[in-house]
Amino acid sequence: MEVKVRCLGGKKFEMTARGHQVLSDQPSDNEGTDAAMTPPELFLSSLGACAAYYAEEYLRARALPDEGFEIHLSAVKGDKPVRITKVRMDVIAPGLNQRHRDGILRAVDACLLEKTLVKPPELEVKVISSPEVVEPEPALA
Repeated sequence: MEVKVRCLGGKKFEMTARGHQVLSDQPSDNEGTDAAMTPPELFLSSLGACAAYYAEEYLRARALPDEGFEIHLSAVKGDKPVRITKVRMDVIAPGLNQRHRDGILRAVDACLLEKTLVKPPELEVKVISSPEVVEPEPALA
């Protein structure tokens, strides 16, 4: 898995992976142009999309309806150093009995990104000051 991030000027960035593009920016009150979601909003979006994928797989496998299915996420920022201290995920799945609500919960708990938050990965940061293009290390699938 690889993503390239490139500055587009100001506080706007472009992230690309496998030919796809996503933008991020900052709100006007933080000297951005408010042209895209902020990185924390993209973080929550990724978590929500991952959870939605697993929940939808559960629904499809059981031929259950997905009309009205949504995931809403909210986060609290705080602490020192500043970070996201709490994430709330509300899974809206109308018309399901308790057994299937429990099943959706198990499916969401299987989300790769949720599991990553529960047991954070090792983070390695390198600063490279050579103008040469850096060859990425082999990606893990």
